[in-house]
Amino acid sequence: MRLEGKVALISGGARGMGAVEARMFAREGAKVGIADIREDAGRELAAEIGAAGGEAMFVNLDVTDERQWLEAVDAVMTAYGRLDILVNNAGIYRRANVEETSGADWDRMLDINGKGVFLGARSVVPAMRAGGGGSIVNISSVAGLIGSAGATAYNASKGAVRLLTKSLAVQYAAENIRVNSVHPGPIETDMLDLVFPEEGMREQRAVNIPIPRMGSPEDVAYGVLFLASDESSYMTGGELVIDGGLTAT
Repeated sequence: MRLEGKVALISGGARGMGAVEARMFAREGAKVGIADIREDAGRELAAEIGAAGGEAMFVNLDVTDERQWLEAVDAVMTAYGRLDILVNNAGIYRRANVEETSGADWDRMLDINGKGVFLGARSVVPAMRAGGGGSIVNISSVAGLIGSAGATAYNASKGAVRLLTKSLAVQYAAENIRVNSVHPGPIETDMLDLVFPEEGMREQRAVNIPIPRMGSPEDVAYGVLFLASDESSYMTGGELVIDGGLTAT
């Protein structure tokens, strides 16, 4: 199994892409900390993984709260004795241009999508250092690579994740802590309803993608799995784009 003996912490792990990643990691041999504000969903997922023969636990986490990050890391370390992988998956989306974005909207977007990644990385580094290294996978977006007329704060937050990833990669490469970003295109999750709120928008968008469909959470999870595993041991500071060719056009 590709993650045999490893321990992972996944923020926003109770549903959507995070839940798919948690299930996949457990099937590949990892012990998984499911970190989320959605306690019922997180505990149900941990129980599901356990019933299927894997190992998982739920930890409550608001990614904007430094204390909760430290408590989440401590809980995983206490339960499993090590921490090898962090997936900074938690994030929000709001469709709004510059004039429609209030200062409070901007702050909330950057707090969750940007500060949450910063706090997560900072919180796990000591544990990874003690274990001889690790892999941090930050979920950005194609919105962190190209501009958009309708999601100003979201684009800015995901662009911040992209460059924070590179800065962390340079800082910690000598300690065998790798940091890479993943840039999904439109993926079939609940968030897609916010991206394409009007009927027919998804279908219209899909036909303009070289691979003419929306991506699945599994499409992204396989990329995250690769970056989390030792198969990507010579990758750090990289950008894994999973978008059906969208940004190639």
